[in-house]
Amino acid sequence: MFGQRIELFTLFGFKVGIDTSWVFLAVLVTWSLATGWFPGWYPRLPQLTYWIMGAAGAAGLFVSIVLHELAHSLVARRHGVVMRGITLFIFGGVAEMTSEPPSARGEFQVAVAGPIASVLIAVASFLFVAVGTAAGLSDAVVGVARYLGFINSALVIFNLVPAFPLDGGRVLRSILWHWKKNLIWATWVTSRIGVGFSLLLIGYGVWVAFSEQNLIAGVWYVLIGVFLKGAANMSYQQLALRRSLEGQTVRRFMKNDPVTVNPDISIETLVENYVFKYQYKMFPVVDRDTLLGCVRTREIKDLPKHQWGKFTVRDVSIACSDENSIHPDVDALSALTRMKQSGQSRLMVVENSRLVGVITLKDLLQYLSLKVELSES
Repeated sequence: MFGQRIELFTLFGFKVGIDTSWVFLAVLVTWSLATGWFPGWYPRLPQLTYWIMGAAGAAGLFVSIVLHELAHSLVARRHGVVMRGITLFIFGGVAEMTSEPPSARGEFQVAVAGPIASVLIAVASFLFVAVGTAAGLSDAVVGVARYLGFINSALVIFNLVPAFPLDGGRVLRSILWHWKKNLIWATWVTSRIGVGFSLLLIGYGVWVAFSEQNLIAGVWYVLIGVFLKGAANMSYQQLALRRSLEGQTVRRFMKNDPVTVNPDISIETLVENYVFKYQYKMFPVVDRDTLLGCVRTREIKDLPKHQWGKFTVRDVSIACSDENSIHPDVDALSALTRMKQSGQSRLMVVENSRLVGVITLKDLLQYLSLKVELSES
């Protein structure tokens, strides 16, 4: 994701929202349809009509992507996968699964559900165009339906490229998973294909920008390629880490002697003697063995620098919560999930209201790195 998530509504129990980057895509789609697609298809319509058609096309694209992701989500839930919701962002949409499907067959069914939904939308759109044209409906109405038929067809073709994390890549992963009985290996293979495909997109985007003199299209291809490359790498790393942490508790990875700060020291002292020295973004706040909460650099940044000497840690510290603390006997994977959701790389480990340690993302990733290195030796 790129920005803040805005929740819109709930559909079949799934929370549907948009990333703020989707607003840029909606504006871009509306503009390109109103100034390019529709005037080319249906010349001599009023300019206002083109803009209304453009807005309707962008809304139709929104509905199409939601239905695509909803299909993934419904099938995933049927296989017991807990879904966080559906989020649309600048490069499309994502059904946010908390885990992988339990079997290769389940993965295949989840993967193909989205493209099937898009195919049905495309077929319905083209049927509407045929019926609407025969019935004498206006070019504006028929034109929007025609666009939705084309764009959903294009989404199906693009999504079925066998490059992870695209739907085609997930289909290929399910086949490799079924063949080798090894999900991590199947994910590694398909994610490498995904990286290769993303590099082709980046190269094609550069060619389009300079050889075809189409800077906007070229930049768009490059951005999609960069995004897919990062998503392919991240998907493999997250799965490998998830599988490596199965059965492990927070207690195994936590540091038992965390650096703590006194609530009465100034923010200036905190920054100079703790933040710059240890380079942590969060410190537990302890007063006479009593855990008060924690102080984070994000709160410090909200204070004007010239007032750091006037405020103490107590003034900006926050209480313990599920966002910044965890029990030592909780599964380590839960700690990783909590870090991802809160955007924090450190969590306080609390037992019976006492600070017993700190667990960090760095330690979890180092464990994964060592495990991968030794398993390949």
